[in-house]
Amino acid sequence: MSEGDAASLTRLVLFDFDGTLTTVETFPLFIRFAASPWRVRLGGLLLAPLVLAYRAGWISGVVVRTAIVRVAFSGMARDHFEALARAFATARLPALMRADVLARLRAHRVAGDRVVVVSGNFERLLAPWCEAEGVELLASALECRDGRLTGRYDGPQCAGEEKARRVRAFAGAWPRERIEAHGDTAEDLPMLAMAAVATYRGAPWPKGDAVR
Repeated sequence: MSEGDAASLTRLVLFDFDGTLTTVETFPLFIRFAASPWRVRLGGLLLAPLVLAYRAGWISGVVVRTAIVRVAFSGMARDHFEALARAFATARLPALMRADVLARLRAHRVAGDRVVVVSGNFERLLAPWCEAEGVELLASALECRDGRLTGRYDGPQCAGEEKARRVRAFAGAWPRERIEAHGDTAEDLPMLAMAAVATYRGAPWPKGDAVR
């Protein structure tokens, strides 16, 4: 059977991670876990105006995350970052999952559907969890030079239109009627628009008041 034939039969199921599969946003939790205390304090002072602007809806999450990554991880050894990510994924993520959404993901996997987590969070943070669950991952990567993080993302963050672009590059011409997607923020909407069946914060999407 060709890949195109397989795609016509198999359902592609896309899950956002933070806030969809989890009860909380894990990005800030991991920052506080992984960054040194002095970087956390410095970031709290330097980035407070950006955080307030984000909460007011004046700037995007992409802008805020870019600034946070610069303060938190510039110069950190890649091996150290990856060890911290594995430790957080193992020790903290299981207790943060939404039981009903996790059960849905597992049911799709058991049914033979192709299940993909599509997240703006760090690839190295989510990879251990996805590997344990037997699902695939599209996420954001951090740039590294000479074994150390530069404090920049390696390419665009996997958010907004980039989520849809990554899915298209990953899945090719997957029939829309065989795509299902689940998300919880405006950054997920381009991905949800690709699917014949979608939910936003657990409710069917599209819906008139879905993005409030």
